[in-house]
Parts: sequence; structure tokens; C-alpha cells
Amino acid sequence: MKHFRLSETTLFFNTRDEMIKVRLERVAYFESDSNYCHVVFINGAKATLLTSLVNIEELLTKRLKSDNPMFIRIGKRYIVNRQYIFQISVPRQRLVLTDYITSGIMELSISKDALKNLKQLYTNN
Repeated sequence: MKHFRLSETTLFFNTRDEMIKVRLERVAYFESDSNYCHVVFINGAKATLLTSLVNIEELLTKRLKSDNPMFIRIGKRYIVNRQYIFQISVPRQRLVLTDYITSGIMELSISKDALKNLKQLYTNN
């Protein structure tokens, strides 16, 4: 899958048969699924990319160079948009995401260790 740049916060993923436009500020999270990566937008829309989460992480690191990155890797399975993190529940092993505008929330099941590390990152800063 090829990708090319429109702006700093918009990516296009292009294959022979389709093109997917990804506005990074509207991405809630990326989820690994073997050699695929699911993109879930804050409004609930979903897209599947033929690339790994490692490749997405590298692309985001190159594109969004910052001392305060927009996305954070959580465990082996997720890259989450930090602006949508609402609740970290270590005992329930849940990360809750919302934008405070669209109806509903998104709940991700994440390991206790990964959530402890994430919580500590926020409480230490």
C-alpha cells in the first residue's frame, strides 16, 4: 500500500482498487490485526489498511514530529489519539475514548500493565 502526503495531518493510502483518506485529527485509534491495521475514527467510521501497526507508528513518528505527540502506542495492539483519552480504568482493563461532541464512547480492552504505564505517564507530567 502506498501513501503520499496532502498535508501534515492528512494521509492517503492508495492501492490498486481503492484510496482511503485519513485525517489524523479525527482518528480515535489504530488497531493491529496481523498484517492489517484498522483505523477507527471518532465518529465510529472504520477502514482497514494493508499495512502493519509498526509501519503506521513509523509513519506517524516521521510525519508528526513533536515534543508532545498526538498519538501514543499502548501495548502491542493499539496506537491511540491522546486528545480523545477520557478514562483509564486499570482494574477493569478499559480505556475509554470520547471527543465530548459525538454521541457515545469507545471502550478498548487493554492489559493492566499497559494501562498502568499510560496512567503513570499522565500522573507524572
